[in-house]
Formats: sequence, structure tokens, C-alpha cells
Amino acid sequence: MAPHSHSSAILLLLLFFYFSVSFAAPPSNEIAGGVRIWPLPVSVTHGGHHRLYVAKDFHLITQGSNFSDASRILEDGFSRLLDLVRVAHVVDANLSRFASSSLLHGIHIVVSSPSDELQYGVDESYRLSVPGPAPGKPAYAYLQARTVYGALHGLQTFSQLCSFNFESRVIEVRMVPWNIIDQPRFSYRGLLIDTSRHYQPLAVIKKVIDSMAYAKLNVLHWHIVDTQSFPLEMPSFPNLWFGAYSKQERYTIADATEIVRYAQRRGVSVLAEVDVPGHALSWGVGYPALWPSKDCQQPLDVSNEFTFQVIDGILSDFSKIFKYRFVHLGGDEVNTTCWTVTPHIKNWLRKKGMKESDAYKYFVLRAQKIALSHGYELVNWEETFNDFGSELSRKTVVHNWLGTGVAQKVVAAGLRCIVSNQDSWYLDHIDTSWEKFYANEPLQNIKNPRQQKLVIGGEVCMWGEVVDASNIEQTIWPRAAAAAERLWTQYDNLAKDPRQVFARLAHFRCLLNQRGIDAAPVSGLGRSDPWGPGSCFVQ
Repeated sequence: MAPHSHSSAILLLLLFFYFSVSFAAPPSNEIAGGVRIWPLPVSVTHGGHHRLYVAKDFHLITQGSNFSDASRILEDGFSRLLDLVRVAHVVDANLSRFASSSLLHGIHIVVSSPSDELQYGVDESYRLSVPGPAPGKPAYAYLQARTVYGALHGLQTFSQLCSFNFESRVIEVRMVPWNIIDQPRFSYRGLLIDTSRHYQPLAVIKKVIDSMAYAKLNVLHWHIVDTQSFPLEMPSFPNLWFGAYSKQERYTIADATEIVRYAQRRGVSVLAEVDVPGHALSWGVGYPALWPSKDCQQPLDVSNEFTFQVIDGILSDFSKIFKYRFVHLGGDEVNTTCWTVTPHIKNWLRKKGMKESDAYKYFVLRAQKIALSHGYELVNWEETFNDFGSELSRKTVVHNWLGTGVAQKVVAAGLRCIVSNQDSWYLDHIDTSWEKFYANEPLQNIKNPRQQKLVIGGEVCMWGEVVDASNIEQTIWPRAAAAAERLWTQYDNLAKDPRQVFARLAHFRCLLNQRGIDAAPVSGLGRSDPWGPGSCFVQ
């Protein structure tokens, strides 16, 4: 151990006292009552001192009018559940010392819909009950859901009711009986990852997806390419991935397909982004004709038909992999200087009677038409709305990022909106606290119920400049979990003061750690180190 001065030891004791008093003590009735579930459900009731012990042969029983689980999504989700509740402990298989009435033998799941299609707006509701001990009657948990994806959320909640008892060495469910009714507040609950600024290995992306499912986030916004690199294989234009950092930092079509499959089986959709016309310098490494000139390389050449052929090819390839209803077309931060200083583009603008602002609109709207032709609805960053919102396709979702107040204007114009305002929900802003993530309200100042429905949800953004495989998890968590509860939990159940949920969020952060997710302490800012020796539950 490194030596510490007497004053350092006193400082650590003071810090421990401060955090223990300010945060660790149960600050609300729901914490005192033992509800540690994150995100908080619509309705929760539970018992007092009774508990059930998870039986050695704890098993799954499925039922539904037409539900067969042919794709084994539910069966696989149940298998993952068993791993989650054990959290790598060696569980004592000998339960003969417990009364049979205190054993929980399995979970009975009823799914109404035969379809396992995962798409925007899928029903994610569920009802979960765990009985109390009943002599002479074997105990089973009961989970009812409209779809298999609601059932997966119910399993995640059930996993948080389970804990390892270090005295008896078994898994138990305390404070039975439990009755939980739950459904999400918003249909779109996203997390963006950026694999252009730093390549993220497939195993890392899969861990991010796993952790999203734990927090009930349901859309992975994959910002695949950008100025710095183009790592994804595109069969229609195979030279595009020459823009990758290296041959080892690429994704094949099979890789992308596997990510989509892996996510879908956990209830997570993948929203793919191809950001045009800016943020696209890497495209020209394989196809220099896409650059305005060798010396002025972005935005993409608006005057060249080849540019739109490439976009069409990319979106055609996307449509075979990414089956989510939406595709993200970017459209942000477009500096049109190259268009005005490159002779052949300057001549093209003059012949078309366009200013550079007109060319920007022309490019975005033409890209939208191409995406629509491939069956997609559209997402664009807010600059497109700010500059020519009335001319965007009515199938556009405007993605807010620059600040507050934009969502109000978008929904007033009759368009849908996703909220990601950078002052509150950008994870790369390391100095933004979890309290600010929790307090950010997507419906701020939107009072009209019809307009409120046009805010389809929100998204936290993990831009890649300051993260790679070594630190992405602790930069995402636990702050993304604070936003996840804002997006899942019904407004009236949200804490008005974020400090009221510190203990429960700290508990969830520790749960992530136990499950192998490198979530940072709650008590600091983003990606903070622990402030000193102490329990996970107070840091």
C-alpha cells in the first residue's frame, strides 16, 4: 500500500462522512421500502420479511395463444437470466434444508403475440408477480407480456429482485410477494456509439448492447463512419473501407449482420447512420471523385452524380442489414466553403442558379428521397430543420443536439423529434454530472398532448473522440442509466430532486460492476475514479 499522510487520512474520513450522509442514507420512502429496481416501474408493491429461495432446477414455462418461441429468443433470455442472478458466485445446490414452500421453482411466462419482429413502437409492457410462501403449493413467478420483448424486460426486472445470500450461499428473492406493472414512457430510448473516431471491437459493442438491455435502453444508434474513418464493408462500393484506419479496424457485412442479430435478441434495435454531405472525408480515400478536389475534400461533391450513386449503393446495402424503420442521414455541421472555391462546383452552382445554402438543401433532400426509395423513414440532425424545416419529408424525425427549445419548434411544425441536447445528454462531455442527465426532460415546455406524442424519445450520445475500447464503458455508465430512467419511467414516478435516487442508482451501478460492466462511480462526474477506499454502494 502507498503511504498516506495523517491529513490525507482525515480528508478521506471526511469525504466518507460527507458522501455517507449526503447520499448513502435512504432519502425516500421507495428506497426505505426496499425497491432497488432501475429504471423504476410504473407500479410496484411488495411484502415485508418473507423470502423465497431459487430452486436448483429453476426453470422456464412458456405459454401463449400462438407463441412458440421458435427463434428461442425467450429461452436464450432465460438462460442469460440465470447467469445474471448468479453473478459468478458458486451457488450451493443443496436446498434440502429449506422448506419446500420457500422454494421458487421457476417462472411461468405468457406471451400474447406470436411475432418476434422487433421494430419501432413494439409493445414492451409486462406484468410480473412473485408469490409469497404458501405451504403445500409450489411457488412460481408469473410474467405476462404482449410480446417477447416485453417479456425480456420483465426478466431484467426479475433479475434485480434476486440476490446472492452469503450466509446460505443461495439465490433468494426477498420481501415477497412482489407485484409489478410496467411499460416504457417513450418508444425510442437510444444510445449512440461512434466507431469512426475510434474503432470499437465487436466484443466491446456486444458488451455495450448487453448493458443497454440491463437499463432497458432499446436503440443502438451506430454512427459507423465519419471524417476520420470508414470501417464498414460496402459491397456496392468495395473501396469505401479503404478509408478505415487499418485493415484490422474494419467490420465486414457479416460482422454488421451479427451485431444486428445479437442486439435484436436482447430487445435492442440498431439505427445505422451515414452522415452526409459533411463528415465524409474518409469516403474519398477509396473514391477520390467524391471529394470536391484533392486539396478541398469535404463536404461531398454536390455537383457529381457519382456522389448520389454511392449514397444509393450504401443505402441499398444498409437495407439488407439494418431492418429498423429509420436510417440516420446526418446533415449536421456542413461547411460549404469547398463548394464555393472549387471551380467545377462553382460553375455548377451558377448554372443551377443556386447559392451554397440552396445546394446544401438540395443534397439533404435528394439523400432523403434515396433513403425513402429503400423503404426507410428518416432521421436528420437539427440543422436541416433549422435551415429548411418546412421542406423536409414529412417522414423525417429531427434529431435535436444543439440545445433546448428545438423540440418545441419541431413538434409545433408537425414533425417528430428525438432529444439529445448536448448540454445534458452528451456522454463525451465529461464534466456533465449524472444529476443533469437525470433532470433533462424531453417534453420541457411542450404542453399540447398531440405535440407531446411527436417526441418519440431521446438518446444519450457517446461520441468517440475521447473513448476507445479501454474506457467506453465507464464513460457511458452510470450517467446513461440516469437518462434511461427519464426515458422509461412514467413522469409522475420520476424523482423531482435527482439526489433522491442516489442510493438506487449506486445500487444499479454496483450491479453493473458485478455483471462485468466497467461502470464508474456515481458520486463523481463522468469517468471519475473512486474518491478513496469504501463501499461500492456509497461511491
